[in-house]
Amino acid sequence: MSDMRGDNFGSDADVLSARLVSANRTAPKSPSEALQPESVPPPPQRSRAVRHPLVVFMNFMLTIVIVTGVVLGGGLIVGKMQFERDGALDQERTIPVQRGEGLSEIAATLQREGAISSKWLFIAGVWLNQQQNALKAGEYLIPAHASMSEIMDAMVEGKSIVYAVTIPEGLTSKQIVDRLLADEVLVGEITEIPEEGTLLPARYDFTRGDTRQNILARMQRERDRLLTDVWARRASDLPLQNINELVVLASIVEKETALADERSQVAAVFINRLRLNMRLQTDPTVIYGLFGGAGKPSDYVLTRADLEKETPYNTYRIDGLPPGPIANPGAASLEAVANPSRTRDLFFVADGSGGHAFAETYEEHLRNVARWREFNAAQRADQAAAEAAEAEALPDPDAPLALSPEEETAQ
Repeated sequence: MSDMRGDNFGSDADVLSARLVSANRTAPKSPSEALQPESVPPPPQRSRAVRHPLVVFMNFMLTIVIVTGVVLGGGLIVGKMQFERDGALDQERTIPVQRGEGLSEIAATLQREGAISSKWLFIAGVWLNQQQNALKAGEYLIPAHASMSEIMDAMVEGKSIVYAVTIPEGLTSKQIVDRLLADEVLVGEITEIPEEGTLLPARYDFTRGDTRQNILARMQRERDRLLTDVWARRASDLPLQNINELVVLASIVEKETALADERSQVAAVFINRLRLNMRLQTDPTVIYGLFGGAGKPSDYVLTRADLEKETPYNTYRIDGLPPGPIANPGAASLEAVANPSRTRDLFFVADGSGGHAFAETYEEHLRNVARWREFNAAQRADQAAAEAAEAEALPDPDAPLALSPEEETAQ
């Protein structure tokens, strides 16, 4: 059989020679040379560009940037977890943020109160969320275990504790100012007492740090807004010359009755009297003429002589409306004057139930007055009887605290 390898590739010597040539090796001269290990070629020389100092420096800087990025990225992840994790506050706490305080001051307050663990972490979190200029002043109720993120969100949204001051209808401007000055949460002074009738009595919400002057300004704005709307919807046949006269009459209605369903009837009586050029003859105007915005002392009793005193506000002595409001009317009284009941009543008097009895004629009015006097006299008699019975039930102040055995036996 012929050697197929020899036929295809030649002899063994030829094959070996070809392999040596392909490996860049010369044929060994002896068997011992063939056993020697093949020498490894030297590594290629580095390019001159790679060894340039600028390239070395850029590689160094790139390495620093990569390492720094990794460190910062890891720090951000850890910081974000700390910023959003539950806080250490064991119970809810009220923390004030004063007007004008910066982020650093707010963070210091939160850390001092125990709401956050790190002032600097809170500052960093707020900056990264781009809310450094959005934190609002106020008094915040921080829940137990609130995270820094939740505290930041509450301050950005202004979810602070809300207080309120309620101003009843019918107070004078001075009385309203006195109430605001007595409020311990509001701050700041009041430069001057507003004009009578320019404030709208209502409930006004505010947060800690709000000023008294700001509340007054809100009351004036709300009054102007409401009054403009009421005046635009007034009845077309009112005997009132301007919007100010509506306020004056509404202040009188406010002082005459506290019952909502009576205001339009009381307003109708005064409107009817103005149409007939009758004097209004209302006691609240007499009181305002005597005491002004300070109001009547609680122990003062109005007398008939007071009704005869000459003051610009005494509607027993002057025709038409007084020169200005005698109080600050509420929305219901303004509405009642703008659209009074369609009646022909000219008189009213207390009926003893907290309301009033109305009459079209003087004769009917006198009967209502007589009933009121009877009711009043009965009330006084019942009160006197009750006081007498109470006095009889009181023990003798000179009696001993306990009877002796002999006195008990005698009884």
